[in-house]
Order: sequence, then C-alpha cells, then structure tokens
Amino acid sequence: EVQLVESGGALVQPGGSLRLSCEVSGLYLDDYVIGWARRAPGKEREVVSSIKISDNTVYYADSVKGRFTISRDSTKITVYLQMNSLKPEDTAVYYCAKDVGSVISLRAQGYDAWGQGTQVTVSS
Repeated sequence: EVQLVESGGALVQPGGSLRLSCEVSGLYLDDYVIGWARRAPGKEREVVSSIKISDNTVYYADSVKGRFTISRDSTKITVYLQMNSLKPEDTAVYYCAKDVGSVISLRAQGYDAWGQGTQVTVSS
C-alpha cells in the first residue's frame, strides 16, 4: 500500500520561504508521478506542481511558476516543494499525491493516493 506523508507546513510572512517534504513508501514502480496539490478555503483542490520520477520532467501551475521548485531525493524517495516569495493567496492545505499513471496529470482527479496534508499559512 502506497503511503505519502507530508511535513514542513508553517505560518510564514509574505515574501518568505518554506520547503515541504513528502516521504513516499510502499511504491515499487520504476516510473511514476508525484504531485503537490493545495486546497484553499472555499476552493477546489489545485495541482500546483508534479514530477515524473523516471526522467525528472516537471510541471508547474501558472500561479506558482517561477516561485516554487519541485525536486526529489532518489535515495529516500522524498519529494520536496521549495516555495519562495510566498503570497497570502498561497495559504492552503498542501497535499502530495501519486498519479494514477506515469504521465503527469494536471487535475486532482488524476491522482489516486493522497497524504494527510500540511497547513501553509502566509500572513503578516
């Protein structure tokens, strides 16, 4: 059974940075996709970034492009989301998730295993 555990969420001031971590276990495929999605109050879950493990192909939503960077640690199967220049509108619960297939899905419906989420609050 695939398990994903997020960590790193916190309260941060606008313009600040955070790094989220997602530890993946129970996954024995050579090629898969791990994504980061967020859900802000009153909004639908939004995929903000994803990475294809076999070749490090990445995706970023327009809302975070140039500010967020996704990466992975191949030894520990950990996926990171470095978030810089944070804005109040980045406030949300952030989830990591496994894609159904090996092609990056741009919508949350394309992911079939989810972590419990970690809260990111951007406020002064």
